[in-house]
Amino acid sequence: MDEWQQISFRTSHEAMDLIADIFYDLGASGVEVDDPAVVNGYIENKLWDYTDIPLKEDTAVVTVTAWLPCDELLKGRISTFEQRAAELVKSVDTGPAETIYSKIKQEDWANNWKQYFHPVKVGEKIVIKPSWEKYEAGAADLVIELDPGCAFGTGTHPTTSMCINLLEKYLKKEMRFFDVGTGSGILAISAAFLGLKDIQAADYDQVAVRTARENVAQNDQEDNIRCFQSDLLAQLEGKADFIAANIIADIILRLFGQLSQKLNPGGLFLASGIIDSRQEEIEAAARKNGFEIVEQRHAGGWAAIVFGRKEDL
Repeated sequence: MDEWQQISFRTSHEAMDLIADIFYDLGASGVEVDDPAVVNGYIENKLWDYTDIPLKEDTAVVTVTAWLPCDELLKGRISTFEQRAAELVKSVDTGPAETIYSKIKQEDWANNWKQYFHPVKVGEKIVIKPSWEKYEAGAADLVIELDPGCAFGTGTHPTTSMCINLLEKYLKKEMRFFDVGTGSGILAISAAFLGLKDIQAADYDQVAVRTARENVAQNDQEDNIRCFQSDLLAQLEGKADFIAANIIADIILRLFGQLSQKLNPGGLFLASGIIDSRQEEIEAAARKNGFEIVEQRHAGGWAAIVFGRKEDL
């Protein structure tokens, strides 16, 4: 294919994963997410070589981009995208909801941005290393090899990095761990590197499940992690001592009604992917279902919250 249709959709943090799902359903093999909050984080933490890029002032709008082949199916795919995006606007805060179209020639996108991405120490122990980079690991480093771009969750986004830090603090080797909305599988893999042996990782999207399985295999964790498709907790077996969900606020609200059947007494629930403006709504749902905050963290306009049952605290 010599020419590709580039479709960029300017939207909110809340809707970016939903837009990405639409692109995947249309046949896109991957998406690019331009999140100004993440860009600022890269610059401030010197994760890019070119640190003279100015900090972004407006971090509310995210641009999700996909590429579709210019073939006989393109017209129908664009029509489907426009219809589904219009429906999404009715139910979710999608921000500007602006679509930008452009045609581009065949090129190697995968290699263009590799010069900017380097190993990142996300927590006290966990290091995320792209496969093409070398890293001199310290004695306490746990190095996860993960190629970015395949699915949401490389460890560098504030929601994911906060989760990894909290997993390092709260996970114990004997725990059973559920990762809901696993995406790239990064939280499940982190749990395995922290010593857990009984991990279930689930996602509603089959593309994410396939990606998670590939990353689990790349890190030799097939014996410790099972990846499969599930609508939230529906297909997860038994009960867990720790459940993590790095998704979006609307899905977390649905999860609270299922936790009583899937969380062991004394267990903890980590909810992330919560925009700061939605935190009060999440807290209200938690209290309604008998949960209280154990710890909360904030970064880049996002919140990550550890909840426990009120009677256990």
